[in-house]
Amino acid sequence: MITHIVLFKLNDPRPDILAATRDLLLSMDGKVPQLRHLEVGIDLIRSPRSYDIALVTRFDSLDELNAYQVDPYHVGTIIPHMRSVSSSTVAADYELP
Repeated sequence: MITHIVLFKLNDPRPDILAATRDLLLSMDGKVPQLRHLEVGIDLIRSPRSYDIALVTRFDSLDELNAYQVDPYHVGTIIPHMRSVSSSTVAADYELP
């Protein structure tokens, strides 16, 4: 099992933009067949080092993660939105035993 985590810092982290972005990320459920787990959370702490939104996804294999990266819904809907609202992103990918 592969876990893919992405943290997003938004240009404008107003509550309505955070909620709309969270909902858009959650909309991948059922539209991106490679996803085995999808979790999206809005940061509660709001410290200077915090990122605004966390995306946690899981895939059966590295091949499935790679297929997700080029999935039409992910590429055509999610990525353009996230690029338009984010000032910074960081990611980590790791394998679970």
